[in-house]
Amino acid sequence: MSQLRVDVDLIRTLNVPGPRYTSYPPATRFSEDVDKDALLARVAENNRTQRDLSLYVHLPFCASPCLYCGCTRLIDPKGVKNATYLDYLERELELRGAQLNPQRQVVQVHLGGGTPTHLSAAELERLGALLHERFQLSPRLEAGVEVDPRQLCEAKVEALTSAGFNRVSIGVQDVNPDVQAAVNRVQPIELVEQAVRWFEAAGVRSFNFDLIYGLPLQTVESFTETLERTLEFEPDRLAVFGYAHVPQLVKTQRKLEQIGLPDAELRLRLLQLTIETLTSRGYVYIGMDHFAREDDSLAVAQRERTLRRNFQGYSTHSGVDIYSFGMSAISQAGGAYWQNHKLLADYYAALDRDELPWYRGYLKTDEDERRHRTIERLMCDLSLDYDAMSAQLGVDFRAHFKHELASLVDLEQHGLIELSESGLTVTDLGRLLIRNVAMRFDAYLGQREGRFSQTI
Repeated sequence: MSQLRVDVDLIRTLNVPGPRYTSYPPATRFSEDVDKDALLARVAENNRTQRDLSLYVHLPFCASPCLYCGCTRLIDPKGVKNATYLDYLERELELRGAQLNPQRQVVQVHLGGGTPTHLSAAELERLGALLHERFQLSPRLEAGVEVDPRQLCEAKVEALTSAGFNRVSIGVQDVNPDVQAAVNRVQPIELVEQAVRWFEAAGVRSFNFDLIYGLPLQTVESFTETLERTLEFEPDRLAVFGYAHVPQLVKTQRKLEQIGLPDAELRLRLLQLTIETLTSRGYVYIGMDHFAREDDSLAVAQRERTLRRNFQGYSTHSGVDIYSFGMSAISQAGGAYWQNHKLLADYYAALDRDELPWYRGYLKTDEDERRHRTIERLMCDLSLDYDAMSAQLGVDFRAHFKHELASLVDLEQHGLIELSESGLTVTDLGRLLIRNVAMRFDAYLGQREGRFSQTI
């Protein structure tokens, strides 16, 4: 990526709340009033196919709260709630497994949270066994787990790798001690080094590191050190997230306001620093927050235009349905979304009644599907070929999205995109604001925007 010259006033203008488009429509459109019979019928029809599956398991417990975190998580310092949660998770797997076509193979598994490594080694072994018992796991399985180095030991590493987990995502966030203290995540870099060493010894070769820019007390100098220390580990992928400040939804984030958050200009400088540093070291800027080595499957999929985007972010798996388990987990299959109860008591109560624990969902319309595929291709390919999109969607793309395409003129004037008769291409500047470009194709824009994070 070339050196960017960015008008900070422009960034302030365009830095508005917007979806991350891990789904379309966004989850803010999900409703408890969804036609449940129609949704179940779509899921049943989908389960008559032999489409591959991607599984997500939400493990919500953490030992202590990281103040920046907006995930659905519960604080359980001693880990006393894990065993009961696994009991209920097993029941959910039983209920859902009874409905699944046994011919369907699982090609992807991801453990997220919360903190999956908050579970003990024995509990991780139990979870691994449940997945192997309930599903037909593919020989080409990609199994990833989010790891907190502060809650790791060799026994947990052994439990995970024995269960087939071969991709590790390590939460680093920032290596500066003052920043770590401010966000209540004190994690010496030596713990990260130890985690990598243990997993490498167990045969894991694929590592992703998570960083966050926009946290209190960060400076260009301090985040430079974070990037440099992280690159010493030579990870295959990096996810460098812009801190999403939504204190109206996450009350603990209000404590960070008291310390002071970087302004839009500093956030932009930190993002530019990240892009310039990583791309100069051989990483491809996939888009949004993600970077990957040129030979990594994410970068290959983007070059081949097969990259996808879903609730797990960017994905190399096309033609898969996502079945998710645990409180608050979101599934996607057959043109339907459904989400489990977000409160633990409600999740448990539904399973006590021998009911699947979902409480709201959404049925996509044909128009939703057209816009979903348009936004996904835009965010994955960083371009749109109008003729190719017409063939893919079965409509005249130029005519169908006449008003949306007309609305792009100002984005071209601002330098975010380049327009031609045949399509559009996102510029280097546009990559930073890809959500703003995607929002032009969102039919629900303007509804519940305050529930989204800023686009920069």
